Amino acid sequence: MYELKVDGMTCGGCAASVERAVQTLDANANVDVDLAAKTVKIETAVRLDAVKSAIEDAGYDVFSAA
Repeated sequence: MYELKVDGMTCGGCAASVERAVQTLDANANVDVDLAAKTVKIETAVRLDAVKSAIEDAGYDVFSAA
């Protein structure tokens, strides 16, 4: 499981965009977005760098991985 700090998410549409970006890589990924904390928890077999790139390509900044 990855926990990422993501900046730029402000609404449900943003959360859906991040979720879609990850699920494009892995349709079975479990994505839990917390808008208030600006974090995303992701369960996937895809490599972290690919996940981060997908979120960044969707227009969001990934600041750190926990």
